[in-house]
Amino acid sequence: MRVVCAGHVNWDVRLRVDRLPAPDDEARIHERSASGGGSAANVAVDLSRLDVETRLFGSVGDDGPGRRAVAELREAGVDPLVTVVEDAETTTKYILIDADGEVALLGTDGANEAIDPGDISPALLEGADCVHLTGQRPDTAHRIASLAAERDVLVSFDPGRRLADRDFTDALTLTDLVFVNDREAELLEVSVPRQLTKHGAAGATYAGPDGEFSHAGFDVESVVDTTGAGDAFAAGFLSSWLSDRDPEQALAVANACGALAAATYGPRPNLPADPVAEVR
Repeated sequence: MRVVCAGHVNWDVRLRVDRLPAPDDEARIHERSASGGGSAANVAVDLSRLDVETRLFGSVGDDGPGRRAVAELREAGVDPLVTVVEDAETTTKYILIDADGEVALLGTDGANEAIDPGDISPALLEGADCVHLTGQRPDTAHRIASLAAERDVLVSFDPGRRLADRDFTDALTLTDLVFVNDREAELLEVSVPRQLTKHGAAGATYAGPDGEFSHAGFDVESVVDTTGAGDAFAAGFLSSWLSDRDPEQALAVANACGALAAATYGPRPNLPADPVAEVR
């Protein structure tokens, strides 16, 4: 099984703070760390750790953070088809994480959306069973989804926060499976054959031609960092569903992976072979 992930490759700077600051407020930083991030890159690493052959398509700047981000992908077993953009900086996200694991993000402009539709070759999807799109330029997402549809490659899409301010209609009309949270579900104006709606700590719901299933999720003894929990959820579902097409079992695996991510500092948990057994 091979999954191609396409979207953002970032450099994350994590700041553990005593609280998320309000306007005209000041918070204290307790810990600072940094590593590769970005939704597409996170899902690719999570899939690789779940023993799925994974290719990543994205872009970084020609700088130290970009080189380190790509090196981390290779170390995780991901095949990085990552464009290095000359005279550009890698997009950096500054992630504030409070004592309850809740996060707030600040981002810089950078090279994570440097790829346009003309840069995409059909060879990207060679040997792929599924392409997983994340928030990126709508025209780029549509081009990749079009190539996948022409080749009977499944398309999954997690537009994330950008669904509120970007028109992904063209890509969504070619999507087989969409990942949204409750807020994003209200913004979704395109009917997609299969929809996974994440309810945070309350679990998730799958709706598709094979029925509707809900899973209440798994208790986390201590929520450390919710960064990347949605990416781990997507990786867990895809790894299971693509293997046996059982959405109910895949939903349990997805929730287990999301729970493990929330209990881990950083966006890429060390996912075990059997995530459900790990959280029970």
